[in-house]
Amino acid sequence: QVQVVESGGGLVQTGGSLKLSCAASDSSINFYGMAWYRQAPGMQRELVAASRLVGDADKLSYADSVRGRFTISRDNAKKTVFLQMNSLKPEDTAVYYCQMCRWPALTNNYDCRTDHYWGQGTQVTVSS
Repeated sequence: QVQVVESGGGLVQTGGSLKLSCAASDSSINFYGMAWYRQAPGMQRELVAASRLVGDADKLSYADSVRGRFTISRDNAKKTVFLQMNSLKPEDTAVYYCQMCRWPALTNNYDCRTDHYWGQGTQVTVSS
């Protein structure tokens, strides 16, 4: 069973920065999709940022609420994905989850319904 472990969450003031990391335990598996989701209290889990390998291209996508502030990046060899979060706002407060996806759907928007693995989540709290 593949284990996915996130790290890097914490408490930060408005306008601050955090960098989340996520690594998969099985280096023999290729993950063509890597993504970050978040879930705030009482809210549904939402997609924050995604990276999808299509041929030689790394297609990145972001939620409108974080575009220009967050950056997703990946290290394929190390089966690791990062989320650099800048200019943080109180509304960014949530538990952030990493998803490792073997075969994301070939759609315009990132989608991975099967053959994926989730981390346990890491708390990000932005104080006002």
